[in-house]
Amino acid sequence: MAIALAAAVLSLLSIPAEAEAQTHGNAQAEQSQALRDRGGPTRTLPPTGRYVADSGEAFVLDHSGQRPLLRFDRRDETWVLRPAAAPRGDVIYRNDAGDQLLRVTPGGGITVYTPRAPGGSPASFAGPGQSLTPPTLGPAQLFQLMAQRSAMLSQAMDRLIEINIDTDGQAEGLAVEALILSTDAVLRIARSPTARSTLDRLRSITIVEGQRASVTYARGNLRIVVAPVQGVAGRPSSARVIEAFLASPER
Repeated sequence: MAIALAAAVLSLLSIPAEAEAQTHGNAQAEQSQALRDRGGPTRTLPPTGRYVADSGEAFVLDHSGQRPLLRFDRRDETWVLRPAAAPRGDVIYRNDAGDQLLRVTPGGGITVYTPRAPGGSPASFAGPGQSLTPPTLGPAQLFQLMAQRSAMLSQAMDRLIEINIDTDGQAEGLAVEALILSTDAVLRIARSPTARSTLDRLRSITIVEGQRASVTYARGNLRIVVAPVQGVAGRPSSARVIEAFLASPER
């Protein structure tokens, strides 16, 4: 399925001995690799459901699938969590850009890390939560979503921005998520006085299907590859999209 939509923009919008340290480091690296290979030790995660942090932020944690997922209240993006071993048997969960989102103790205690609480805030179970599996839409609904997202971009940019999606039905859910998170990322950059200039050459957003999720920005085109073979991890996060803009030589 290939859909293209052009939006006209209306206005601007502690220290061990050396040998012991090496052994510990190797063991921790091996444990981290084992966790990644398994998609994460769900036995160490608290129950699936909704959580509220002491900082006031709430989120849904869903580990009913192959990989644990997290979504904050009033946010469109679902974060795919990647585990890594930490001291004292803890497990740290990060997004695909390496940002720490959760730390879980062997006893199930959970700390969430956000811009509001960068040092971490304890979180407690508040009840059941919704499933965070990717959405599926028909062609008409997808086109409508593209139109809505283009209208949002039209309030932030001052020129024509073209959106293209070229995937099949198997990749539809990932394409929908990629569309939402990429346009959200552009809007976030556009609101930043110091980063807005990285969008000066943006002319199009293209989402295609491939074997491995990726995001690149070159010659005015933001290109996102979604990969159904990678499951829910088969699309880059908004953090990766922002990194692509900030790292581009076109800025």
